[in-house]
Amino acid sequence: MAVFVIFALVMAAADQLCKALATTYLAPVGQMDLIPGVFGLRYVLNDGMAFSMFGGGRWPLVILTTIMLVAVAAYVAIKKPRGLLFWACCCIFAGGVGNLIDRVRTGLVVDYLEFRFIAFPVFNLADILVTVGAGLLLLWALLDSLAQRRQAGDKQDGAV
Repeated sequence: MAVFVIFALVMAAADQLCKALATTYLAPVGQMDLIPGVFGLRYVLNDGMAFSMFGGGRWPLVILTTIMLVAVAAYVAIKKPRGLLFWACCCIFAGGVGNLIDRVRTGLVVDYLEFRFIAFPVFNLADILVTVGAGLLLLWALLDSLAQRRQAGDKQDGAV
């Protein structure tokens, strides 16, 4: 559990630092190219969640995020997952905390990373963490399902 808490604190702090830097240095200029036509920085305040859904729903999002964070922390404390599942929980929790801090403090999440070669929403480090965590969770589910099928097959082969 200590690794879970330390990871969450470090990543949430890194997220908040990036957002503070974006607010201080990027907000006055609006946007900046890093790789022209491909990737850049753009200061955006988002009052919704992923892809700006539920815009204006500050308190329902705060409540929903808090419930999700409590559920993930309880799962980690009780079930003590390992490997991919543990890191999925760590990433989802840390990203959730990072964006929750913004929602509670100001009602607006600071986004600043932008792919320019495709139409994609501007995002932040917390969003990356949640997305990586969801990807790890899907990978874990796939690998776990395959392992269970393999075990079931081995049991059938031994029963003949």
